[in-house]
Amino acid sequence: MSVALLAPTADPAPLAAIHAQCFDEAWGARTFAELLASPGSFVFSADGGFILARAAGGEAEILTLAVRPADRRRGLATALVGAAAAHAAGRGADALFLEVAISNAAALSLYTRMGFVQTGRRKAYYATPGHAAEDALVLRGRLPLPPLGKSPGSG
Repeated sequence: MSVALLAPTADPAPLAAIHAQCFDEAWGARTFAELLASPGSFVFSADGGFILARAAGGEAEILTLAVRPADRRRGLATALVGAAAAHAAGRGADALFLEVAISNAAALSLYTRMGFVQTGRRKAYYATPGHAAEDALVLRGRLPLPPLGKSPGSG
């Protein structure tokens, strides 16, 4: 599976199209263009998905991770998170943060397997029209991430 770092000037339309397949409140191409142009931001992409993150001040944050439904359960999200984590570490980050909906069992399983731990909770963080507001868990992974299946400090 080939994962590539996109240039900050990359066409944001394909990112927006994948995001729309994955989220009820999808971000448009303009939002992606603005995020790509912001300092410290980077995107890794592969056929079927991408991860958008940023690194600054010794920390990094996953802004969004999207894998088309038809391309899930094939290791793509793992490869994208791994690439983003390695890139962030290369930029001097020693921690990688993200927020994830408490109901997103697949994402929580992925992040737990990759060594992320819960550091907080944001009440009613995801407020989608027509749905009850949902809490987000704040997760942190120490960089470099441990090998899959190894929790931090387990050797």
